[in-house]
Amino acid sequence: MATQSEPHRVVVVGGGFGGLRVVKALRGQDVQVTLIDRRNFHLFQPLTYQVATGALSPSDVTYPLRALFGSAPNVTVLLAAVIDFDLEQRRVRLAPDRVPGAPESVPYDTLVVATGSSYSYFGHDDWRRYAGEVKSLESAVAVRSRVLEALERAEASTEVADRRAELTFVVVGGGPTGVEIAGQIGELTRDTMTRDFRRISGEDTRILLVEMTDRVLGGFPPGLSARAQRSLQRLGVTPTLGREVVAIDGDGVTLKGPGGDAERIVTRTVIWAAGVRASGLAARLGELSGAEVDRSGRVTVGPDLSLPGHPEVIALGDMVRVGDGQGGVQDLPGVAPVAIQQGVYAAKAVRRRLAGQPVKPFHYVNKGNLATIGRGRAVADLGFLRLSGLPAWLIWLAVHIWYLIGYQNRLVVMFRWSFSFLSRGRTQGSRIISDPEDAAAAQINPSG
Repeated sequence: MATQSEPHRVVVVGGGFGGLRVVKALRGQDVQVTLIDRRNFHLFQPLTYQVATGALSPSDVTYPLRALFGSAPNVTVLLAAVIDFDLEQRRVRLAPDRVPGAPESVPYDTLVVATGSSYSYFGHDDWRRYAGEVKSLESAVAVRSRVLEALERAEASTEVADRRAELTFVVVGGGPTGVEIAGQIGELTRDTMTRDFRRISGEDTRILLVEMTDRVLGGFPPGLSARAQRSLQRLGVTPTLGREVVAIDGDGVTLKGPGGDAERIVTRTVIWAAGVRASGLAARLGELSGAEVDRSGRVTVGPDLSLPGHPEVIALGDMVRVGDGQGGVQDLPGVAPVAIQQGVYAAKAVRRRLAGQPVKPFHYVNKGNLATIGRGRAVADLGFLRLSGLPAWLIWLAVHIWYLIGYQNRLVVMFRWSFSFLSRGRTQGSRIISDPEDAAAAQINPSG
């Protein structure tokens, strides 16, 4: 514990939306904050799919954590991977080999854990090899390479069957991410391909959006879902509804329909956007504290976001379920606005506790849902108002620009989106094929 002469020590694990808001709100306060993340940057995750489809570059959706807090004397940024917690001694255990010279553990008086989630392959982890996802920057860049390489192979192919397989894209999951990816691939293949390739065109492509339920964007009102589906179809996307993925391999995807009939889709490119699982640290917190952990790996916290029996530990974001104080849980979506509001709330809770003031339960204010399908196409459910088409798209643009970190990123993204809208194209730098194996080979043989 900190002595009376030392400031209160707050350790924040995770530099995502929730963790970032905690640190920003405590910047300049009479507390000592340590932000720990295994990456040295904040990732604007809602736009990673645009990196994966060549609409934006990696630098457009990232911002260095040290650049955010370098001027804050009470904030320390530590590049490290958290592997465990000692709740009794109040210490965070760090991986010894992540950064040589880093401490083995970091003490805290208040701990905030906000490590998010990753995609769940529903028990089929072997599918990860064939179905890329866009939760992280690295995986988004890998998916971008897969998509662009498929176009290159199709251009070079002399066999009709091979070309058809290369130009078939399967996106699994009809939520906002899946819809946005499918729409972006539709625009990429119909706009960019026409100018850049000679032997293939947008008419040759087949884009399937696979969803287990009977409609896309199940979290939106049925009317907006129907409009989104029509917009997807105009972009050349085929919503494949009521189908379950039962197998994925290097040559394609097998789907099962409501009647049990199987359908084989031959494809070289599968993108996964269905289902998430909480960070493994959530289950560890549950194990250490006895808190309930659900099937998605989320740990159950109290109405004030604290861990049962450990009011000094706060967990938030995609990795938690929030109790309602009456034995049930609050029904909160796993979206960035929830993590942002919980981060702001957690910082206020820390300040109020230090001041000896009571802390009210967390209450989420739902400001609406947005999803974009493509250029000038989006849907918006604002509660009191439901929009689609260009008005919804403009709102989507404004919201994402507003929440981007860094003025430079906002200006660059505004420029790229304006360029894309006016020219129906994409900037060259965001369509680079990057292969880690090629980089390793270049180090061995720089002359190539």
